[in-house]
Amino acid sequence: MTFAPSGDASCSEGWPGAAGGDWIGSEGRAVKGAGFWVERTPVHEAAQRGETRQLQQLIESGACVNQVDARNIDGSTPLCDACASGSVECVKLLLSYGAKVNPPLYTASPLHEACMSGSSECVRLLIDVGANLEAHDCHFGTPLHVACAREHLDCVKVLLNAGANVNAAKLHETALHHAAKVKNVDLIEMLIQFGGNIYARDNRGRKPSDYTWASSAPARCLEHYEKTPLSLSQLCRVSLRRAAGVRGLEKIARLDIPPRLIDFLSYN
Repeated sequence: MTFAPSGDASCSEGWPGAAGGDWIGSEGRAVKGAGFWVERTPVHEAAQRGETRQLQQLIESGACVNQVDARNIDGSTPLCDACASGSVECVKLLLSYGAKVNPPLYTASPLHEACMSGSSECVRLLIDVGANLEAHDCHFGTPLHVACAREHLDCVKVLLNAGANVNAAKLHETALHHAAKVKNVDLIEMLIQFGGNIYARDNRGRKPSDYTWASSAPARCLEHYEKTPLSLSQLCRVSLRRAAGVRGLEKIARLDIPPRLIDFLSYN
């Protein structure tokens, strides 16, 4: 279906159609913009399908910036949908038209959706324009929780390098608990190297190791770090990265120190 505006898609009215500007499909059916609580909009649909050209046409035909960010019935924005589809070009387009990277949602943020889809490029784009690394969703926790639960290692590393709190908790459950539950040794190693607390206990009083099978690779990995703490150089790296905060990599790259040390601090 292709869409064209049948009236004035005024920014002041929110949804196209609220001011008499319904969207008309190629079959001649009106897609009613029934005030704020509509089920979907054509912009949502184009973003979800990753149809960049149609998305641009819709916006240029009257779907304004406020409409781009208007919430649909399930609480997502078109930017959320574009991130969920992993469409980098749609994400760039929506951001260029002023889509809010941190919309006031009670559900998953665009960064959560990008982490769920596993698109590390979308994650980078959102972080570059100021996405909240610690945005909290009551179901998913932080974006780092989501990336770990879905085992998207590239997204996890992008988040951690950007300064995400490795020990952020959802009901006392950390990203390391998620890594243990999905039994991913590489993920466990990465989180610990970035300062993940192997002794953190969730709301059931369990440590990450309590979610592994005895003698399994994840169990042996966690047991190793319980018996062999991080070295002094590793602990110094964790402390320095924590002090560097958000966009720590950029600050480290400007330090007047040998390239080898910069590589070490950058986890290269």
